[in-house]
Amino acid sequence: MAREQFDLIVFDWDGTLMDSTVHIARSIQAACRDLGLPVPGDEAASYVIGLGLRDALQIAAPTLDPADYPRLAERYRFHYLVKDQTTELFAGVREMLQELRDTGYLLAVATGKSRVGLNRALDQSRLTSLFDGTRCADETFSKPHPAMLHELTRELGQDPVRTVMIGDTTHDLQMAINAGVAGVGVGYGAHPATSLTALTPKFVADSVGSLSSWLRENA
Repeated sequence: MAREQFDLIVFDWDGTLMDSTVHIARSIQAACRDLGLPVPGDEAASYVIGLGLRDALQIAAPTLDPADYPRLAERYRFHYLVKDQTTELFAGVREMLQELRDTGYLLAVATGKSRVGLNRALDQSRLTSLFDGTRCADETFSKPHPAMLHELTRELGQDPVRTVMIGDTTHDLQMAINAGVAGVGVGYGAHPATSLTALTPKFVADSVGSLSSWLRENA
């Protein structure tokens, strides 16, 4: 790989690097069921993936009194943690990240996960040392607000023009637009490729392999 367009590559986590979208959607549905709320369908539950937990639950359970958000969040965390350790990286992710790192790119994560959740996931997947910076939804504004990307580029001393955001949701790509950085979508996660294409990213990958090939040739 040769650095053609970018110096900093920022990844979303769930649905982009970690194969966890179905588990997250099922956990949202189970939490709503626990509280006797209308259970969102698969598409609705998947749509909110990538947002901060409060924003996600607001959309997934619009009839819920805001005073009860903590109860719903607790039930979500319960269901998520029951099977958290069974979620795995998508095949090829570890090799792709190592190749990017070896080539000299700066790597970062911008995620709707909490700091505790991301740290646990990085530790379990043994990827902590590959990333130069990370931002979580409980530390700053939730996607699609540009704050995560603005903070990462400032922290790492990088030009937004030489930065790309890679994610599986429209929230990721809209955040990239809002922050003035390039966007690349992955169509194997929470949102369908057609929704991602509508935001005119530089590329929409249908697999980790195609993403890795595109980065190798274009990034």
